[in-house]
Amino acid sequence: MQTLTLNPISRVEGEINLPGSKSLSNRALLLAALAEGTTKVTNLLDSDDIRHMLNALKQLGVNYQLSDDKTICEVTGVGGAFEWQNGLSLFLGNAGTAMRPLTAALCLKGKNESEVILTGEPRMKERPILHLVDALRQLGANITYLENEGYPPIAIRNTGLKGNYVKIDGSISSQFLTALLMAAPLAENDMTIEIIGDLVSKPYIDITLAMMRDFGVTVSHQNYQLFSVKGQQKYHSPQQYLVEGDASSASYFLAAGAIKGKVKVTGIGKNSIQGDRLFADVLEKMGAKITWGDDFIQAEQGDLKGIDMDMNHIPDAAMTIATTALFAQGETVIRNIYNWRVKETDRLTAMATELRKVGAEVEEGEDFIRIQPLALADFKHTEIETYNDHRMAMCFALIALSNTPVTILDPKCTAKTFPTFFDEFEKVSVIA
Repeated sequence: MQTLTLNPISRVEGEINLPGSKSLSNRALLLAALAEGTTKVTNLLDSDDIRHMLNALKQLGVNYQLSDDKTICEVTGVGGAFEWQNGLSLFLGNAGTAMRPLTAALCLKGKNESEVILTGEPRMKERPILHLVDALRQLGANITYLENEGYPPIAIRNTGLKGNYVKIDGSISSQFLTALLMAAPLAENDMTIEIIGDLVSKPYIDITLAMMRDFGVTVSHQNYQLFSVKGQQKYHSPQQYLVEGDASSASYFLAAGAIKGKVKVTGIGKNSIQGDRLFADVLEKMGAKITWGDDFIQAEQGDLKGIDMDMNHIPDAAMTIATTALFAQGETVIRNIYNWRVKETDRLTAMATELRKVGAEVEEGEDFIRIQPLALADFKHTEIETYNDHRMAMCFALIALSNTPVTILDPKCTAKTFPTFFDEFEKVSVIA
């Protein structure tokens, strides 16, 4: 296995232009594929998750042209439901942003009835899809589990979504609701979607609704509990769609600036549609100096203090607070993050385990993590297990801001969302 050792960093300084957002990139590709017309998607993220979506769309008969640097994609939409040869199998790696929305979209009624299998890496087969499948079955979808009940791989027949009222559990993943919402305008009837329980990661639903609007479809909702979508609609290409920089990826650089220097990230700003931009507000609460622009956020070192916060609204970026907490005064508690457990790995257990290895005192609860800070001299040099999870690798890069090196196992796992992360991190790092 490859390893990467980061030597102690005396300070960070510089500017980072963010790669495109994973969430926006895969939504944009799918909406462009379902729409009428051709869409030029720019600042597309070049990463594993996007490659899996593009490969799937190609096998589903979608024509597109990808630029040499893979950041511009011209997609010719099919103007409705996908059509494919019966018996197709799509391998989606560990890309939840491809698996969940495609599950719903492939249920839409085709001209000819066909079956498709959706599968992926071993970890994908451990990531729940039960609540989405249950909701789609309420609408008349024909979906079969091929191995374990509630988990991929699944077989789908494109017999259509006919029901008009559906209940979906919102407590595990907002991607389930996103998938349902994106397919709903192409269903045979108007659809009312009722959320059971508390909807997690609401800002990701705001992204979905904003992007659907960009492609010509408006959804109304009552306080995120009841969503209404007209059926038998068409998506229409906006012709051009610019993918914002990835706000989750911004978190590592903003945190580094808050801990030990000053870093400006461009590609997101105060008008961003991504909820993870609110990560900067958390750093500000901790004591960092934050400056907002239309297309940038800058974080500068301050006297960081521990916080106790519900971070359900920014689950991905909240992971970065877990490593930032080591450099604050007083304990930090991150609450209402049960959905960390159903991500690329069980992130609650993984984070607690690796934080303890660097010397921290950590309490892991079912849906929270409590972290005690460390003096700079008390960090231990250790090998960080990354669990094939890009965010574990990127979060633990921050350990190098102590007086101790850190060794990251399998650093290339960042290819899922940010293949050049460690090169960019090095650019803003001044080595002691």
